[in-house]
Amino acid sequence: MFTGIISALGSITQITPLATGVRLTVKAPANYLDDVAIGDSIAHNGVCLTLISKTDNTYAVDVSRETLDCTVGLDALNEVNLEKALRLADRLGGHLVAGHVDGTGEVVRITPVGESHEFVIRAPLAVARTVAPKGSITVNGVSLTVNRIVQSSAPTNEPSVEFSINLIPHTMANTTLRHLQAGSRVNLEIDLIARYVEQILATSTAA
Repeated sequence: MFTGIISALGSITQITPLATGVRLTVKAPANYLDDVAIGDSIAHNGVCLTLISKTDNTYAVDVSRETLDCTVGLDALNEVNLEKALRLADRLGGHLVAGHVDGTGEVVRITPVGESHEFVIRAPLAVARTVAPKGSITVNGVSLTVNRIVQSSAPTNEPSVEFSINLIPHTMANTTLRHLQAGSRVNLEIDLIARYVEQILATSTAA
């Protein structure tokens, strides 16, 4: 489990092809891995991955083909948001996050609003139907509050919904979201409670 509060920025420095997937070598900040052991979980842009080896400031994780097909940002040498798995004694600064991406969205536009920035993101209907104004969602692993649902600005090949979020300067400075631009793809994870409510309702309807 995670909270969507990014604890560091890492860099994917090497990608090694495997029979079904890839092995990533990730460089972390100094001392970031001091309390991390092989077998522990770290979220990378919102994707929970397991450490299989480590040195003082680098480690390796395996990413399956299934995960690569369902996410973005793990198949190139780039910067990634990092969050260590939640401990029971930790503060829940964001919201409960499983590290299981529900789908990918697209940044439609970014608009400066005072010192902050408003992002409008288009999400597939399967994800967007659980997004609610003032509810929580993670974008590339970052816990954010949905401002509002907005009218879709362009036709798409599949049903979709657009929603807006607001990023304060601290979030822009300390996460990879500062690199996003219109057209960028992002990992989305819906609120954990919403996921279970949706499943309960779907099961009840089917019954």
